Amino acid sequence: MIDVTDATFETAVLERSTEVPVVVDLWAPWCGPCKVLGPILERVVAATEGAVELAKVNVDENPSVAASFRVQSIPAVFALRDKAVVDGFVGALPEASVAEFVARLAPVETEADRLVAEGIEADDESLLRKALEVQPDHGGAIAALAERRIAAGDPAEALALLGRIPETPDTRRLAAEARLAMADVDVADEGVDAVLDRLLGQVREDEAARQEFLDLLETLGPDDPRTARYRKALATRLF
Repeated sequence: MIDVTDATFETAVLERSTEVPVVVDLWAPWCGPCKVLGPILERVVAATEGAVELAKVNVDENPSVAASFRVQSIPAVFALRDKAVVDGFVGALPEASVAEFVARLAPVETEADRLVAEGIEADDESLLRKALEVQPDHGGAIAALAERRIAAGDPAEALALLGRIPETPDTRRLAAEARLAMADVDVADEGVDAVLDRLLGQVREDEAARQEFLDLLETLGPDDPRTARYRKALATRLF
């Protein structure tokens, strides 16, 4: 369970919902029914052991989120998957009804899921490939297998695998790593900063250099301070 604000909603709820269903609880401290429903939601969602996540939003302190849901009364609960509202209810429901609501969101473990879990634990590509025979578009199997193919020196297969599923932050990073490997971009000797500086001088005219530059930033990730700095430098060069 996390407390979400206007500032963190996009990342903590919208982006996160592309990876796992997120239940948003819109509440306020003065709301009596909210105090009844809140603990029920926390218990029921916690019982999914991570299959569903709970985000709580104090509507008094975060009016933008409340406005985006067009809330007229609270408690109001919405379920999001892939950045879209897929279910919801208003008012304090009994625990059995809340459990049914959450159960509709919690994915049921499949044979492919079991094979992926075993394959990751055992670092066994054959199990991951069996999972894809059962479910060819299983995102977890594809990401895990692509990561291992990159490490094994086969980035071309990794890219082919990743092309079979919608992009997520994790698969976007893996695709960047695969393209860099195929382009033989090695930062070991020069260092990331030196390579980025060199590529920055080529990005306007050289599409391949521009892609390598972007891929390096993707592998650095959004939390690395160099990412924002070099993205700004790129925009200055291009525009």
